[in-house]
Amino acid sequence: MSLTGQHAIVTGGGTGTGAAIALALAHAGAKVTVMGRREAPLREVAGQHRFVGYVTCDVTDPVALRAAFAQARGLNGTVDIVVANAGAANSVPFRKATAEDFQSMLDVNLKGVFNSFQAGLGDMEQAGGGRLIAIASTAGLKGYPYVSGYCAAKHGVVGLVRALALELARSGVTVNAVCPGFIETPLLDRSIANIVDKTGMSPEDAAKSLRRSNPQGRFIQPDEVAQTVLWLCSDAARSVNGHALSVSGGEI
Repeated sequence: MSLTGQHAIVTGGGTGTGAAIALALAHAGAKVTVMGRREAPLREVAGQHRFVGYVTCDVTDPVALRAAFAQARGLNGTVDIVVANAGAANSVPFRKATAEDFQSMLDVNLKGVFNSFQAGLGDMEQAGGGRLIAIASTAGLKGYPYVSGYCAAKHGVVGLVRALALELARSGVTVNAVCPGFIETPLLDRSIANIVDKTGMSPEDAAKSLRRSNPQGRFIQPDEVAQTVLWLCSDAARSVNGHALSVSGGEI
C-alpha cells in the first residue's frame, strides 16, 4: 500500500495513537507533518523516520492552526490527507461538571476536528481528491458514565463527518471517522489512575473493568488504529465515505 508523494498532516501526533498513525503513513511513503502543543514528543516522533517533520500548534486556535498548515506546506507541499487525532478526555460526574469543563471537551475534541478539516480542505478540493479522517471513539457511538462532555464532543465528530461526507461526495474527497474502544496509550493510563483515585481499586482491577467492555477482553493497540487509517487513505477505500468505523473488538 503506497502513499508515495502524498502529504499527510496528523494532529496530536507526538504520542500514542497519533504517533503510530504518523509512522504508519511514513512507512507507506507519505511525507508526514505531525502537529501538537509540545515540541519534545513531536521531535521524538520525527526522529524515527526521515519522512516525518513537525510543527507545534494548538488545534483549538484556528488562526494558529492555519499558520501551522502553511508552515507544513512549506516543508512537504500541498496537503492530501488530514488525520484529526488531537483529543483529551476529562472524567467528572455530570452534576459536578462546570460549563468550562464541558466547553473544554468540545473545544479540543470537536472544534479541533472542525479547524483541522477546514485548514486542509482547500488543497484537496483544488487537487480533486483527498482524505479527511477523524479519530473519534466508541464514545461517539454510545454513552459512557462520567464523561458526558467527551461523549457529546465525539458524537458531534461523527455527525460532522457524516454531513461533510455528503457535502463533498462529488469532490473526490472522502470523510470518515475511526472509533476505537479503549486504546493502550498514556491516555488510558490516566483513565486507570483516575479510577484508582476515585474508587480505591487496584490498578489491575481498574484495567480489568475497562477491558470488560471489549468482547475480546483486551485493549485496542495503537497500530490497529494506524492500519485502519492507512487503509482509509488507500485507493481501495475510495468508496468508503461518511462512515464511523468501530475498532473495538465488537463492543459496538
